[in-house]
Parts: sequence; structure tokens; C-alpha cells
Amino acid sequence: MTRIGIIGMGFMGFTHFEGAKGLEGAEVTAFSTRNPTKLAGDWTSIKGNFGPPGGTVDVSGLKASADYHDLLDDPDIDLIDICLPTDQHFDVVMESIAAGKATLVEKPISVCRDQARQMVEAAESAGVPLLVAHVLPFFPEFEFAANAIADQTYGGLRAAHFRRVIAPPDWSDGMSDFTKLGGWGIDLHIHDNHFIAHACGRPEKVFSSGILQEGFVNHVHTNYVYENGPAVSAVSGGIAASGLAFGHSFELFFEDGTLLFDAGTYGDEWVVSRPLSLVSNDGSVTSVELAGDDSWCGAFTRELQTAVNHLQNGDSPGPLSARVALDALNICYAEAESIQQGSAVTL
Repeated sequence: MTRIGIIGMGFMGFTHFEGAKGLEGAEVTAFSTRNPTKLAGDWTSIKGNFGPPGGTVDVSGLKASADYHDLLDDPDIDLIDICLPTDQHFDVVMESIAAGKATLVEKPISVCRDQARQMVEAAESAGVPLLVAHVLPFFPEFEFAANAIADQTYGGLRAAHFRRVIAPPDWSDGMSDFTKLGGWGIDLHIHDNHFIAHACGRPEKVFSSGILQEGFVNHVHTNYVYENGPAVSAVSGGIAASGLAFGHSFELFFEDGTLLFDAGTYGDEWVVSRPLSLVSNDGSVTSVELAGDDSWCGAFTRELQTAVNHLQNGDSPGPLSARVALDALNICYAEAESIQQGSAVTL
């Protein structure tokens, strides 16, 4: 049994806690938060941009601590799950690695490239597993898409386009500091950069145009350059009108078919404009049957199960690879540089 200790009980900590209820061979046994109300099990203040709000939780069977060092020092905790704000990742990850604890940290690994590199190198040097919780590849539509690319289910991928946009959020005070987030280029669009690096491989170059704010990306259009690969592009940013709280989509053009998906929150209503669909060369359009738990935290369960399987069986970390997370962050910085220069940037 892998015993998990969650550090940070905000929206993502709560989401991981709920997702962990569906794990095989693992469970949350401890959590840490400086909030005394949350320590007592009152999580009603927790809310996010999807899923239900927090409620009242029976924490009598959990180790609850105001000091996260208690979790790092606890020999009965096998996996440290860090769900703190991004600007706190570096110190806690480095301490967790020094304590010899297998570590899962929420995305992005960091806003700072040097800190991200130090974390990855420290974990590799110490032989301590470091995983980064990029959840997008575990959502059913994106998991299906990544597998179709890898397995060439519909032949080779010829081209792809991704979209991820939001209105400036007002649901969390923690989203108000643009620089701590790394802008929408890192906080939001890194999902696309990570998925592209995971599914298509790291591009050789990026060419981007867009809008910068305080040196970070607010909105971006990017072409990812693969010398011998597919034509890949993405648009992402945080400048949508308030009625478009969130939207994401993709178009994948294979040799033997086209995969389409489009969904988002329009006027406070979740709308699936195009469920995952396969357009075939014979002219037919069919909905793709998706397997797995489609509950609000099902993707997080699959994400956490991948981490557990990696620790228990040596299975591949897949999308949780810290090196791929570092690649995604480097792509974000290359995009900002490309916007500034007005030219392609080599990775």
C-alpha cells in the first residue's frame, strides 16, 4: 500500500484527495495545511473552476499537521503530493527530495526555469522519483488522442491544432498575481505545450505571435516546428470575454481520418460543441466511445494511479515525467522570446 501525504489543502489538494479515493493499492493517510479550520475538517471554503466545492470531511483517520515538515519526516508516508501555489514548489520539492521522499508536484513544476532544472537534476542525482502532475493527458479525449498519435491508429499524424482560452478568472485570490502565475502562457497554455511535447515530441523550434504582459504571455498563437514531423499549432490565452469562462478543443489530421473535439463553459453552461468525433475518408462522422471514469475527478484518479504504478512496479511515468514537464516550461519561455523577437526560437 502506497501511503500518500498531501501538502496544501486548497482546490488542487482537495481534488487530489477526492481523486485518491478511487486508487488501487494506495490511499491518502496525511495532509498538511496552515489553516486551522481545514485541519479540523471544514473544507467548505474550497472552490475552483470545475467540480463541486469542498464540504465537511471526517479527518479523524488522517494525520493532520500545520507543519508540512511533519510529513517529510514521517517514515509511514511513501509519496509526498505537493499541491501548493507554484511559487512555493521549489523549496518544498527540494526538501522532499532531500528527505528521500518520492514526490509528485502540481503543474507547472515552476515559473522559474533555473529552479525547475535544479529540481529535476536534484531528483535524478539523488535517485528520488520526481513526478509533475500534468493532468490533461489523463482526460479521456486527450488520452485517446495521445494513444492514436503513438499507435498510428489512423495512420501517421499530418497536422494538429489546439485551443485553450479563458476569461480572466475571479474565482480565486491566488489567480490575481499575474507574475506569480507566470502569465497565462505558463499557468494555462503550458497544458498544451506539455501535451504536444508528450504526444508529438519536443519541437525543434517555435514561432509565436501574441500579447505579452509584464514579460509573460497573456495570449499566444504558436507554430511548433518539427523538421520531419507534423504541422502543429496552438492558440491560448486569458483575454476572452467573461461569458467564455473556459474553452478547449483540438483538430488532429491523420492520414486515414480526422479527430475533432470542442467543449467549454459558455454563459455559465458547460457546452460540448463537438464530442470526440472521427471523420473518416469515406465521409462518415462517428462519435468515439471513451472508456474509463468520466466523473469530475476521474482524470486525477488516473494521474495518481500512474504515479502509484510507477513507484510500485517501475511502470513508465508517462505524462508525469519531470523531463517532459521541464520541456513544456522551456517551450513557454521560447514562445515569449519569439513574440518579443518576431522570429522563430530554437529549443
